[in-house]
Amino acid sequence: MSDTPDLLEQQDNIPDDGLATENPLLSALDLTNDDEFRIRLEGLHPADFSDFLEELNDAQREVLVMRAPALITGELLAELEDDVVEDVLPLLEPELIADALNELDSDDVTQIMEEMEAGQREDVLEAMEPLERAGVEASLAFDDETIGRLMQREFVSAPEFWTVGDTIDHMRDAGEDLPELFFNIYIVDPRLKPIGYVPVSKLMRAPRDTTLASLMDLKVFTIAQDVDQEEAAYLFEKYHLISAPVVDTQGRMVGMMTVDDILDIIQDENKEDFLALAGVSDAGITDTAFSTVRARAPWLLVNLGTAILASIVIARFDYAIEQIVALAVLMPIVASMGGNAGTQALTVAVRGLAERDLTKATAWRAVRREGVSAMIIGIIFAFALAGISFVWFGDAKLAGVAFVAMIINHTFAGLAGILIPLGLKRAGADPAVSSSVFVTTVTDVVGFAAFLGFAAAVLL
Repeated sequence: MSDTPDLLEQQDNIPDDGLATENPLLSALDLTNDDEFRIRLEGLHPADFSDFLEELNDAQREVLVMRAPALITGELLAELEDDVVEDVLPLLEPELIADALNELDSDDVTQIMEEMEAGQREDVLEAMEPLERAGVEASLAFDDETIGRLMQREFVSAPEFWTVGDTIDHMRDAGEDLPELFFNIYIVDPRLKPIGYVPVSKLMRAPRDTTLASLMDLKVFTIAQDVDQEEAAYLFEKYHLISAPVVDTQGRMVGMMTVDDILDIIQDENKEDFLALAGVSDAGITDTAFSTVRARAPWLLVNLGTAILASIVIARFDYAIEQIVALAVLMPIVASMGGNAGTQALTVAVRGLAERDLTKATAWRAVRREGVSAMIIGIIFAFALAGISFVWFGDAKLAGVAFVAMIINHTFAGLAGILIPLGLKRAGADPAVSSSVFVTTVTDVVGFAAFLGFAAAVLL
């Protein structure tokens, strides 16, 4: 109860406009007494502390860590952005990092260990207890973004002949060795293969002498440790799982995944797809302008090449543009509308592939839907552009050219938006990364070629 007034006082200090409060780390850095400095900050929640720490520049962050390294707890490291963790870890002694990681579950420990340089990682592993070190090394042996690296190695399992009382007593004896958060008791056979589970809520409502066999649900969905994280997220979403056991190649339970970790994976995958569609990578808090340029320039170079290709198409019809200036006014409208239509179809297709809604069985139906809808939309806006063209330039033939070109470009744009990601997926490429460049190229080239080519044939 003693924390309540402080919490209310903090809430009262939040500005009405929703902006963040003043960073308390900045005011604390002005204190000359290290004890007072530490006391001022040690009451912060790790999530808030991480937000404030990320707002500091490199020099301020270094001063804070050097003055009070004990404030850098395992919970704080788990909350920080990866690029900030990379900056903070070299400032800490290996023994302090090892002690901080002891507070965390194995999945969080592995995530932090990934951000270390090889030399520091070895030093931290040396400072760990042998059993903990073996678990971390086993996780790091798996490929990035596989469940073997991301899973939590702490879990609660029991044989089916145990009673509710046996299970509760076991959990009480295990104490701190239990996972920080778990939802199910997994029932395993003598070979440690999961055969069912009992929700903790169901366990706590049953009498002590009730056997687990009479309570367990047999519909247990297991995840192989070499499965990609995206596949695991799909299984959680499809079967509405709260947690799932992770098994090795022999089917033995070696860990578990919980829904909070899966939510992080889903957010990461969605962010990755969103950024990939724009041809950019995530710009971290500590990224420099040079690193940002280096990440974005290659895709812009590709776009330059596709723009030159579209310009070559225009150059082939320069004689038509010279004679009919109105073509230069209208052709960007045709290409732009087609580009937007292609982007719409592409976004839907990439999302459908990510969520497994777009499969071999549904691909033809999706292609037909996008093609027909693109054609219908093209006809609607073809009437609009033809009318505008006629009012603007008073030329019925020019209006007819715009009408036909708009339909052709929209139809091709819709088909490109669905067919290109499907083709890239089948070829083993990531459709989110590669599709936008190809779709833009198709819409620009087809739009200019259809409009200028048809204009040259009809008007000249």
